[in-house]
Amino acid sequence: MKSFPTFSLILAMLFTTQILIAQKTYLHCGNLIDVESKTVKKEQTIVIEKDKIVSVNAGYLSADNGETIIDLKDKTVMPGWMDMHIHVESHPSKRSYEERFRMNEADVALRATVDMRKTIEAGFTTVRDLGGSGVNVSMRNAINRGDVIGPRIFTAEKSLATTGGHADPTNGFRRTLMGDPGPKEGVVNSIEDVRKAVRQRYKNGADVIKVTATGGVLSVAKDGQGPQLTEEELRAIVVTAKDYGMTTAAHAHGDEGMRRAIVAGITSIEHGTKMSTETMDLMKKMGTWYVPTITAGKYVAKKAEEPGYYPNIIIPKAREIGPLIQKTFEKAYARGVKIAFGTDAGVFPHGENANEFIYMTEAGMPIMEALRSATIYPAEMLDQEDVLGSIKAGKYADIIATDGNPMEDIQSVLKVNFVMKGGKVVKE
Repeated sequence: MKSFPTFSLILAMLFTTQILIAQKTYLHCGNLIDVESKTVKKEQTIVIEKDKIVSVNAGYLSADNGETIIDLKDKTVMPGWMDMHIHVESHPSKRSYEERFRMNEADVALRATVDMRKTIEAGFTTVRDLGGSGVNVSMRNAINRGDVIGPRIFTAEKSLATTGGHADPTNGFRRTLMGDPGPKEGVVNSIEDVRKAVRQRYKNGADVIKVTATGGVLSVAKDGQGPQLTEEELRAIVVTAKDYGMTTAAHAHGDEGMRRAIVAGITSIEHGTKMSTETMDLMKKMGTWYVPTITAGKYVAKKAEEPGYYPNIIIPKAREIGPLIQKTFEKAYARGVKIAFGTDAGVFPHGENANEFIYMTEAGMPIMEALRSATIYPAEMLDQEDVLGSIKAGKYADIIATDGNPMEDIQSVLKVNFVMKGGKVVKE
């Protein structure tokens, strides 16, 4: 005869479960970088309950009630970094152009799980994905469910482009395969098209709208910088996105395409390679963010010299545009443009995102400001500053630690050996 637990036993089991759920974690931090106050604090304890930070305390609190203690006394602790320009589905190789015809969505997704694991283990607990095929939405959802380990993803789903523009998915296809993609596929040629395309992205699960305001480097098309959307079309994109509660981002290498996007009210300019001082001043006036992606620029310029890595039509664009991004970043920072950290990972291997910090400091940005560009500024840009971007009571426990202190040695950003996301340890 089957026996059943008594009512008192059930109560005891529930009570024990409550205690386990309520148990707190203490992080004992030797150095704690406070990106809000721009200071490094010694001997701090971060108290975490479930997925949130409860408090930050001076000194090392003792575990009196069975709390879990994680010893980071010989580490430098800081908020998890945020990369505002990656491509979840992209994976650089000589075969990447032919893979579009050979790989199924499942193949892309399985490879992306490995890349997202590399990304979070490199210290990036939140990313903004700026364009793919839709696998990016599924990856976000799988990570949110806990099925896959990876960063918190805000995704654009499919980038918007004009016919033949930088994100037209059929560029380079033979004519019998090109067809005539439209708003459903993210290809737009009128104000009516852009409204439909934005609403389709919302329906497909996007968090943000990405547009290609100019030509680009890696598309199989000749133009790498000319404007590809009208000011009226861009304004309609921005207005429609706001109606659906979404921010916007504009890929742009040429100055005129940037100007149009900024005047239209775009949230951020990506790459910004040939940005003029007048455009920089316009960004300051409009409050537009700049996401530089220096690492991608350096990578494509280098790979353009490797025979057979890119199709011939891409090589001159990569040689011209790639080396300019760091110089533009230097000028924009000196002029006071708002900068949020972004790398374009996927153009180069995922997991190498932290090199961007080194390139930013090479160009004159102080180390603390570079760290702020990857923490509190992206949180503000995403309208997530209440829950992301710093180590503070009430925010998600997205916390990382390095062996060395980046304030003393910027190379230490490449040596992340502790990662916690939402109160769960991912790497230790």
